[in-house]
Amino acid sequence: MLIKHRYANRIARLNEEISRISRDRRYERRVAASNGGDSVSRLGMTVNTLFEELSERQERLRERQGLVHALADSVPEMVILHREQVLYANPAAVDWFGSGSLKDRPVVDLVRPALRRWILEGIRGQLAGDEAARQFELTLVDPRGRMHEAAVRSAKVVFEGAPAILSVASTTNGQPASLRAGRRAETTLESIGEGIITADASGRIDYLNTAAQHLTGTSLAAAIGKTLNDIISLVDETDRKSLGDPVGACLREKRRVNLGRRALLLARNGGEEYSVELTASPQRDVNGEVSGAVVVLHDVTELRGLARQMSYQATHDALTGLTNRREFERRLEESLQSAHAGDSGHVLCYLDLDRFKVVNDTCGHMAGDSMLREVAALIKDKVRDSDTVARIGGDEFGMLLIGCPLDKARRIADDVCASIRDYRFVWRDKIFNVGVSIGLVEISRESGSIEDAVSAADSACYVAKQQGRGRVHVYSARDEAAARQRGEIQWLQRLQNALKEDRFELYVQPILSLAGQRQTGPAAEILLRMHDEAGRHVLPGEFLRAAERYHLTNHIDRWVVQTALSAIGRGALKLPEGRSCAINLSGQTLGDASFLDFVVECLDRSDVRPAQICFELSEVSVVTNLGLARRFVDVVHSMGCAFALDDFGSGLGSFANLKNVGLDYLKLDGSLICDLQQNSVNQAMVTAMIKLARTLGFQVVAEQVEDQDAFAAVRELGVDFVQGYVTGRPQPLM
Repeated sequence: MLIKHRYANRIARLNEEISRISRDRRYERRVAASNGGDSVSRLGMTVNTLFEELSERQERLRERQGLVHALADSVPEMVILHREQVLYANPAAVDWFGSGSLKDRPVVDLVRPALRRWILEGIRGQLAGDEAARQFELTLVDPRGRMHEAAVRSAKVVFEGAPAILSVASTTNGQPASLRAGRRAETTLESIGEGIITADASGRIDYLNTAAQHLTGTSLAAAIGKTLNDIISLVDETDRKSLGDPVGACLREKRRVNLGRRALLLARNGGEEYSVELTASPQRDVNGEVSGAVVVLHDVTELRGLARQMSYQATHDALTGLTNRREFERRLEESLQSAHAGDSGHVLCYLDLDRFKVVNDTCGHMAGDSMLREVAALIKDKVRDSDTVARIGGDEFGMLLIGCPLDKARRIADDVCASIRDYRFVWRDKIFNVGVSIGLVEISRESGSIEDAVSAADSACYVAKQQGRGRVHVYSARDEAAARQRGEIQWLQRLQNALKEDRFELYVQPILSLAGQRQTGPAAEILLRMHDEAGRHVLPGEFLRAAERYHLTNHIDRWVVQTALSAIGRGALKLPEGRSCAINLSGQTLGDASFLDFVVECLDRSDVRPAQICFELSEVSVVTNLGLARRFVDVVHSMGCAFALDDFGSGLGSFANLKNVGLDYLKLDGSLICDLQQNSVNQAMVTAMIKLARTLGFQVVAEQVEDQDAFAAVRELGVDFVQGYVTGRPQPLM
C-alpha cells in the first residue's frame, strides 16, 4: 500500500507539472524526472523529450512569424489578418487608419457603410470554404471620414489552428485619374456581354473585347491592324446578300450606321454564324473631328431562333407542317391584290378528303392524324415550290397556285387526285383507300373578296362530291347556287330543328390536377354533341362551322349555359369542393352585348355558386371582340367566375392581348401537345408559354393529352392541369 501511495503522489506531481508547462506554453522547461528505471521515471523522460521537440518547433515558428511580420511591416501596402474582427494589422494599415491598434476592430468598420453587408457576406463565404483568392476594388474610410478607392487582394489562410483571411490593400488615389478611369473602362468593356470593336480613322482595328473575340473567332493580337471586313462577313439573314462595311460607311458619312435586326455575322476563319444587331458610331476628338469608330455587336441568335419558331408556329399547322388557315388566307389576300393590279392569274383549289371519317371512327384519332400527315406529304409533292399548300380544316386542304394558268392548275389538281386515289393507308391490320374531291376557281382581275373566292372554291368542291367524289371540278356561277340550295340550306334547317327539338346533348370530360389535393381549379369541361334526324351523334367539328355561318352559335351557347347550370344545381354534375367546370363560349356569343345580362340573370336564378363556373374563351374570339370580351370578363369575374384562354398558342395574338383581359388559366392548344415528345419546336413553345404564364400569375391546362407518354411530357414541363383521353373519355351528362 505504501508503494502504491508513492507512485500515486509522483504521478500526480508529474501531471501537475505537465499541465503548468502546457498552459503557459513554456516548452523550454522540463518536468522533474529521475534516472530510475521505474515506469514513472521513464514517463517523465518521454515527456521532456516531447517538450524539447515542441520547444524547437516553437522557436522555428517564432522565427517565421518574425520574418512574416518584418515583411508585412516593411511593405507600403496595408496588410490585415482577420476573420470578422482584425487579428493583426501592419504599421501601414495602422498609420493609414490613424489608430493606435486595429486589433479586435470589426473589419466592416473600415469600409464605406454601403459596402458593409457585402463585405461581411464575402468574409463569411470565404471562411466557410471558398479557397479561391479574390481581387476586387472597394471604398475605404479614413479617420476624417474621407473615402478612398482601394484595390484589395485576399486569400484564405490558417491562423492559430482556424481559418482566417489575409487581405492586402493599396489605395489607388495616388494614380492619375486618367489611368484609373482607363483601367475602370477596360474592366467594364471586358465584363459586358456585347462585343465591342474600336477602329482608328483609317478603319484599322485597334481593340476587341472578349465578347467580340468570341463572336468573330479572332484574337486581339490577330485582329490588330485589320479592317472589320478582314475578319468577318456581314450578310442579310433573309437573302444572304452582303451588307457591306459598316465601319467604312460610318467613317465616310460621319454618322451612326445601324444594320438593324437582319444581320448575320460570318467569321472569315470558318467559325460559327451569329445573328447580330450591329451599330457603328463615329468617335470624335476634342476638336469634334472623327478620329475612329466603335462597333457594338449584340448577339441575338437565340432570340431570333425563338422568334422564328414562334413565327413558324403561328403560320403552320402543327399536325401536318403545312401552312395553316390564317396564313393561307393572308397569302390568298396578297394574290387577290396582285390579280386586281393586273398581274398574271392565280388559281385557288379547295380539297376535301373522301372517307376520312371511316378511318377516324374505325381506328381513332391517332390513326386519323397519321393519315392526314401522309396525305399532306402527297399533296405537297405534286405542287411547285412557288405554290402554297395549307390545311384549312379537319380533313380539308387548300392549294394556292401562283402565276398558274387554269389549264395547268387543272393538270396539277388531276395529279393530286390520282395520287391520293392510288394511295393506301395502312393501320395495324387494316388497309383503307381514300380519295379527294377538288374544287378550282380562277383568281383574276374580276375576282371579289377572300370570302367570295373561298365560297366559289367550296361550291366547286361540293359539285365534285355530288358528281361521284374523287373528282376535280372548275367553278362556274351555277355551282354556288346548287351548293346553297342543297348543302347550306340543309345545314341551316338541321341546326334549327335540333334546337327546336332539343337534340343537343352535353358530355363531360374530367380534368386532372397535378398538384395533389388542389382545392381550386377546373375539374371537368362541358362538351357538346348533336343528334341527327336518325339519332346518330354528330361531333362539334361537323356542325359548329355551319352554326357560325348562320349565326346560330349564340342560341347554342345559351342552351349550353342553361343546361350546364341546371345539371350542377340538381346534382347531376358533382364537382369536388372548391373546383369548377369549364364552359366554352364562341366568338359570336362574346360579341353579343346582351349575352352578359343573360349570364348574370342565369347565375342569379340558379343554385350554382359562380366559383363553380369557368368560362373558356378562344384566342380568336377575344382578339375579335376585345372591348366586349374585357367588359364581360370584368363583370362576371367580379361575381366569382373564373376564365381560361382556350387554344393558347394557336397564334401570336395571345401574347399581345394576355394583359388586356383578366384571366385565370391558359389552356395550351392541343396541336402543341399531340407530338410533344418528338417535336423540339413544340417543346420550346410550351416551355416558353408556361414560363410566360408563371410570370403573369396564370395556371396552365394541357389538353388533348391522349397517352401516358404525352402525360409524362407535360408533367415534366410543369403544367398544372391535364385533360385528354389519358384522364378519361367524354361521358354523357345524365
